[in-house]
Amino acid sequence: MTTQLKTTIQGLVLCMVIVFSSTHHATAQRQKVKNLPTYDRQRVHFGFLLGMNVTDFKIKRIGDFNLSDTLFTVESDKQGGFNIGIIANLGLNELFSLRFAPDLAFSQRNLDYTFYDAGQPVIVTKEIESTFLQFPLDLKLKSKRVNNYRMYVLAGMRYNIDMVSQAKVENKDKDFVKLKKNDYGYQVGVGIDFYMERFKFGTELKMYHGLGNLLVTDPSIYSSSLDALRSRIFQLSFTFE
Repeated sequence: MTTQLKTTIQGLVLCMVIVFSSTHHATAQRQKVKNLPTYDRQRVHFGFLLGMNVTDFKIKRIGDFNLSDTLFTVESDKQGGFNIGIIANLGLNELFSLRFAPDLAFSQRNLDYTFYDAGQPVIVTKEIESTFLQFPLDLKLKSKRVNNYRMYVLAGMRYNIDMVSQAKVENKDKDFVKLKKNDYGYQVGVGIDFYMERFKFGTELKMYHGLGNLLVTDPSIYSSSLDALRSRIFQLSFTFE
């Protein structure tokens, strides 16, 4: 098990402890009039989400990277984007539900290459724009409802299709970095649902880590200096159900 995966699991466990500790403390508070008192009796319900994302790469360089011409470093520069999607939720019992929330995500990731020319650093930036169709399937673990809110954690798998994959796009830059169209990985997240008078509103923070190598083999220095590129995405969503 990798250090990063261990850290992610530890963080998820910590979030679960916080969720249930907060709920236990809140049960001692004065009860208020509940909005949507029968909402959670619905086995299936639907909604939509709006979100913001920050996307970058986890970079693995080739073993003899320092021998690659005049290239000195390669770094990923995080960029922002936004998401819009729909939600389908299947209640399994009081605490667990299965959620499918496909969305359309617009994002960009930059790769900054530092070369040395006559002893002077020269930075070349390769912009990588993506439009993803994302298909996440998550198991949602909820705390007990307290007044008009409940907290939750979720974890699951996600499959992504990049509709403007640079593996096939004609680009004016002949040395652009080519990526594969399909990606898959796992995601974890935490959130809180608020029961309003007419709908349920939620805020949610998720982290996605791609497991597939997106890099397409290419002889240019911008691709040949790398061994693997994997997606890493952070997403803040607002849900309406």
